[in-house]
Amino acid sequence: MSLLVDVHCHLDHKDFDDVGQIVERARQAGLKVIITSGINPETNRISLQLQERFDIVKASLGIYPVDALQNEVSSMEYPMKLEPFDIDKELDFIAQHKSEIMAIGEVGLDYESGSKIAEQKALFEKCIHLAERLNKPIIVHSRKAEADCVAMLESSRIKRVMMHCFHGRFSLVNKVIENGWYLSVPTNVVRSEHFQKIVKLVDLSRLLTETDAPYLSPFKGIKNEPSFVIETVKKIAEIKGLDPKEVEHNIFYNYERLFL
Repeated sequence: MSLLVDVHCHLDHKDFDDVGQIVERARQAGLKVIITSGINPETNRISLQLQERFDIVKASLGIYPVDALQNEVSSMEYPMKLEPFDIDKELDFIAQHKSEIMAIGEVGLDYESGSKIAEQKALFEKCIHLAERLNKPIIVHSRKAEADCVAMLESSRIKRVMMHCFHGRFSLVNKVIENGWYLSVPTNVVRSEHFQKIVKLVDLSRLLTETDAPYLSPFKGIKNEPSFVIETVKKIAEIKGLDPKEVEHNIFYNYERLFL
């Protein structure tokens, strides 16, 4: 029996014109769980709707660094129409749906796409406190801000942390592991030396599998989707010299420990 999981993707993305077919392909590929992550009010609500529509889809709700998202939308990296919103009201909305969601996320810091560092840190601090209050895991984005993300998380009481697509120094990878957190390995591990090194160095008990779909595809020129998460499993198995089914079952157990 297949027990594949994609712990982080964006099924709300405008590149996905037929989510039903994408979810069905994932089901046929053996996925038991797809966590789709919201990043603002619009995508948070779509994530909840998708969870209602598909039994294998689970929602996490979050607020992405606001200035970084604005810049990514302007550059068409994330095609959507942004409307101004009240951060505290959106955090209240997430809290109201605590029984329906798997995690708080995608949240964190992004110093590559954004530059308002103080504002980003203030928002991330609020998201960390929300995860503490709701006793939910947190899915963390940390692009070019890995050290600050780790420091802020270490200053909190939060224990259940997943570092998504972590590109930090390996001294920081060691801190992540020492803190008992998890690292999610994206599908582009098939060609990324950084993620291959993470897989080699980090014990299987601290790894999870994600796609970040439609981004980070394992196949050039093809947009990513949850069914491709098997490519991550196969690469982890190859690097660690294990049977893919053993990897698959261990990753599913890690998913259960973190999210359930």
